[in-house]
Amino acid sequence: MSKLIHQKLSGTIIGIAMEVLNELKPRPDEKLYERAMVIELRRRGHVVETQREFPVFYRNEPIGHLTPDLIVDDKIIVDPKVVAAFNEAHVAQMIGYLTISGLELALLLNFKSTKLEWKRVIQQQKKESDPPDLHA
Repeated sequence: MSKLIHQKLSGTIIGIAMEVLNELKPRPDEKLYERAMVIELRRRGHVVETQREFPVFYRNEPIGHLTPDLIVDDKIIVDPKVVAAFNEAHVAQMIGYLTISGLELALLLNFKSTKLEWKRVIQQQKKESDPPDLHA
């Protein structure tokens, strides 16, 4: 069994999210949870960046930005949600953030109900034995 990426830090973030949900209870605005997470993470000594923009290019031309909600200790992207359930679009968004940021782990946190739901999204690293992508 392989070790989880950033296991201790991700466990801390999930624990803080549970505390935030217990304090705030379910509410419809995910920005409330985002702000509370920032306060609590910083209070515990973590470095939290909010809304860092990463430029996106197409054929060396800038076409926009991707902006993750939170980056904790320059290691984990954290995206608070208030949704019925996570879907493929949420996971795809996290993969996009991981790809452009060069980070390995994103946490989706769902504050919709009284029980916190979370999903770890991992950036798959190419193995040296993988054949080259000739269509890139």
